[in-house]
Amino acid sequence: MDTMNTDRALLVATGVRKIYRTGSVAVTALLDLDLLVRRGEMVAVMGPSGSGKTTLLNCLSGLDDIDGGRVEVDGHDLFAMSDAARTEHRAHTMGFVFQAFNLIPVFSAVENVELPLLLVGTRPREARRRALDMLDRVGLGHRVEHRPSEMSGGEQQRVTIARALSGSPAIVWADEPTGNLDSAMADQIMDLLCELNRAEGQTIVLVTHDSAIGARVPRLIRMRDGQLVDDVRRAVTAPAAIRDLPLG
Repeated sequence: MDTMNTDRALLVATGVRKIYRTGSVAVTALLDLDLLVRRGEMVAVMGPSGSGKTTLLNCLSGLDDIDGGRVEVDGHDLFAMSDAARTEHRAHTMGFVFQAFNLIPVFSAVENVELPLLLVGTRPREARRRALDMLDRVGLGHRVEHRPSEMSGGEQQRVTIARALSGSPAIVWADEPTGNLDSAMADQIMDLLCELNRAEGQTIVLVTHDSAIGARVPRLIRMRDGQLVDDVRRAVTAPAAIRDLPLG
């Protein structure tokens, strides 16, 4: 377990184990894993294919069940909750950014961003205001009525980031957020994520296979065979302000 003071801990995982079973074959994907993430941290998780990176993200966010251990997010034990309570907790405290964007094709940018807010009961007028504000903050204030097919990959990923942040989540999980982008677009998205972390204190945990992406993040964790094998904190260069970033 991380030896830092736990007073500001947002995520505390202890002894987490995940086993996949197919017939008589059991594969341990996570083995007695401990992790602590403080509020305001930005953490990258790296490792070879099959090391357990995405499984870790899914288990720590409560998307997948675990076979042992404990996961607390914002003071709540995820796996002591019912499925319904865990889903509600996730909707109110977590945001997600996926490699495949997962935008609704027939919705405009603003409709995609406001949908999660409407689903948790935000009044339509307030949901629209917050969605417009988030799109402006990620540099897409001029693209709010455009559908995903009318946007570049970099713009679509900005919409997914706005959607993830629209509910003011305690933590954002990002699974290969630059995986479908070319290197220039990937740099822009990482500039945006790093600036949101640095300037606004947004807690972000991202999974990546790209060492260039890992080098941008203040805390880098390496995984192998379902275990954390390295955990390094270092100073990184701050990106440009969000509004100064080029639009992809």
